[in-house]
Amino acid sequence: MTVRVRMAPSPTGYLHVGTARTALFNWLFARHHGGTFIVRVDDTDLERSTAEYEEEILSSFRWLGLHWDEGIEVGGPHGTYRQSDRLDRYRSLARRLVDDGLAYYDDRSPGELDLLRTKAQGEGRHPGHYIRRPETPFEKGVIRLAIPEGHAVAFDDLIRGTVSFEPEALDDFVILRSDGTPTYHLASTVDDIDYEITHVARGEDLLPSTPKHILLTRALGGEAPVYAHLPLLLGPDGKKLSKRHGATALSDYRTSGILPEAMFNYLAILGWSLDAQTTIFSREEAVEEFDLADVSKNPSAFDPDKLVWMNGEYIRAMPEEEFSSRARPWVEEALGRALLEDEWPKFEEIAAEVQERTKLLPEVGDQVRFLFEEIDEYDPAAWSKVMEREEVPKVLEESLARLSNLKSWDPVSIESTLREIPEMLGIGAGKAFQPLRVAVTGSSVSPPLFESMAALGQHPTLARIERARQELG
Repeated sequence: MTVRVRMAPSPTGYLHVGTARTALFNWLFARHHGGTFIVRVDDTDLERSTAEYEEEILSSFRWLGLHWDEGIEVGGPHGTYRQSDRLDRYRSLARRLVDDGLAYYDDRSPGELDLLRTKAQGEGRHPGHYIRRPETPFEKGVIRLAIPEGHAVAFDDLIRGTVSFEPEALDDFVILRSDGTPTYHLASTVDDIDYEITHVARGEDLLPSTPKHILLTRALGGEAPVYAHLPLLLGPDGKKLSKRHGATALSDYRTSGILPEAMFNYLAILGWSLDAQTTIFSREEAVEEFDLADVSKNPSAFDPDKLVWMNGEYIRAMPEEEFSSRARPWVEEALGRALLEDEWPKFEEIAAEVQERTKLLPEVGDQVRFLFEEIDEYDPAAWSKVMEREEVPKVLEESLARLSNLKSWDPVSIESTLREIPEMLGIGAGKAFQPLRVAVTGSSVSPPLFESMAALGQHPTLARIERARQELG
């Protein structure tokens, strides 16, 4: 089966996660069938389209690993893949449809047309009965496609089965505006014909446009592609996904520390599954098994918490060297400076423990900041909750005495000598070790205490405990 699919983003805003999911499904379908994945730019909205949005969208595709075979930037056999370069093509075809009697010029106002539609509805007629004026001699105003009266439009959707639109649901729609710019219906349909698109997988919200595109394809003498309308993405509350549910732009998740492989995996399970049991799977496994016919027609919930959970699973599954490499930019960003080569081994000493506790890479910087800079101030909540207990001065004093005499500075030796303190003072381990954690790291939340002390070094550790003791007075 020959497969040519496309994504046609409009550079009028950031890439929405729903559009990213649509791109992913198109890419998987093309790869599964050995087909061609095309990216073109629908930039006919010249006022709102920007180069910045375009680059954000394309870089997001690249970040997800959705590299395209043909289209914008990479070229291909069809010349340009930018709609703003093809305006003459759309105008020419619209005028050809007028010449063939399949479309007509119309200069009536929206108000006049609404009255005609209302009249048609009241009399049970097809809207075109009152809207069409093919005999109009002028060449101004908009161009409308003349819809045949009394004919339903039906097609087989790969996801939804047979879909039918009755005649009364269709009217003579605009294909060319009065300023000579094409509507979405004309530009998208002409591009699909010219670029030989075989399958169109897009969101359910565009389902009402499909009969128009089928009729326009027929009028232009083309062959309609196979359609697949993907289920909508909802928020965790079952309502349409919007900013009230959190971030909706893919780039927001990218900058928050979501890994591209985790986002790829998570988007893939929104409406499709590898099998009944597997949640986490590789890109290669998805390509092997994916088919649009297996996509559910029911809406899917985009749950940011589940995405973060999945991201944590991917982080913990990394080889330790890869984790260190990918974490370093985030640590340096948190510090506001590049790390020296003799500093980084401190992190590598504690990397395995940090990796086990990380769900988002930016968390790494906060966890290990204490290794690379002095504590400016202690976390106020941790200090008041932990450091103001009556046993804390004794804990710090005894810890200083024991750690000062320690000959081997490693996690096992540190733990061995400190484990004796709770029993000696008659307190629980938490009450003994939490003050040390706050003293050494500035917070009650950090990587494991003994590993943190070992990575920090003996003299810095002793100095910080002494400072905390002095702060207590």
